[in-house]
Amino acid sequence: MSKLLVIGCGGVASVAIHKCCENSGVFSELCIASRTQSKCDALKEKLEKTTSVKLTTAQVDADNVQQLVDLIGHYQPAAVLNVALPYQDLTIMEACLRTHTDYIDTANYEPENTDDPAWRKVYEKRCREKGFTAYFDYSWQWAYREKYEKAGITALLGSGFDPGVTSVFTAYAKKHYFDEIHYIDILDCNGGDHGYPFATNFNPEINLREVSANGSYWENGHWVETEPMAIKREYDFDGVGKKDMYLLHHEEIESLAASFPEAKRIRFFMTFGQSYLTHMKCLENVGMLSTTPVEFEGRPIVPIQFLKALLPDPATLGPRTKGKTNIGCIFTGVKDGKEKSIYIYNICDHEACYREVGSQAISYTTGVPAMIGAALVISGVWNKKGVFTTEQFDPDPFMDALNRFGLPWVVDENPRLVD
Repeated sequence: MSKLLVIGCGGVASVAIHKCCENSGVFSELCIASRTQSKCDALKEKLEKTTSVKLTTAQVDADNVQQLVDLIGHYQPAAVLNVALPYQDLTIMEACLRTHTDYIDTANYEPENTDDPAWRKVYEKRCREKGFTAYFDYSWQWAYREKYEKAGITALLGSGFDPGVTSVFTAYAKKHYFDEIHYIDILDCNGGDHGYPFATNFNPEINLREVSANGSYWENGHWVETEPMAIKREYDFDGVGKKDMYLLHHEEIESLAASFPEAKRIRFFMTFGQSYLTHMKCLENVGMLSTTPVEFEGRPIVPIQFLKALLPDPATLGPRTKGKTNIGCIFTGVKDGKEKSIYIYNICDHEACYREVGSQAISYTTGVPAMIGAALVISGVWNKKGVFTTEQFDPDPFMDALNRFGLPWVVDENPRLVD
């Protein structure tokens, strides 16, 4: 059994920590650390009487590499689970490198300040060379591959649901159902209703940047970029019903294209209601989604950070949210010379998640896989040295753990395809 340091104490972190406490066969001790230690203390107090896992807390600024190094050096964990913000991926990865500690996260790096000249120079070069303009990509974290390999440690990137489980689904489909996978459609449907006119189900800064950006998909060896929300499809989701879904850029497309070079096309779709899209477009039109500081009454404010302060905290949506999510992948490829398609997906109930861990299903579907990824790395079941994404390991242990820890999956061997 091993010690895990969890950095972050928001909605996803809370679920991951709950699930670590269930998995006492792997985790013997857990330190919960964030900028606000009182949040960590409150969660510790809530959980410590329900588990044999020893819980401690700490305060740390995840933007400060030296503070992270000091905390890791003091606590001596077997691994660090980063469930803070994607802005902090690189500082936490650097601290893990300096202390020779395994690292796990749920989403790839993106900068908080997209106007930073040094970052902008690298970003614009990537846009020209690769052909997509999303603010997030894997290049910054993949740059650590050789350093982590030489240090003899593991970085597991994107161990959430999408990315994370969707990539494991792909590896599982290839291992058990296909000789080659030619088409992958990742479908993320949230059929939940929280009752607010407008709210985001995870961090508003990350969510609204992602949704308002250009879409893109991988086709025949290159990126095809689209205007935001330009490609729309309707799909009838098991457990949810018919929903409008829109093509977005998403990080697992990049890693799956590298891991499955035979893939002819990889797309990502997410469902949105018209009310959400109307609110978002209005906010974008008046500049509220901007990350560029503006002067207001003699002090700079970042519009999207101010908007975040006005919107409901995603961590508070649990008791209000009803309905289900359905997230999965449709694969088309060949097996023994014959074309076939399958659909692997999970249905998650918002109210059931709240009853179990006090969270809505969006946090649950990310937090559970984060724990599973950490458990597989710490236990040595997934044991490669360097920087990896989830599809680069044997999928079977992860798929088994999904069934055991609350995210059972279904294989439909006669799915309706997305045109």
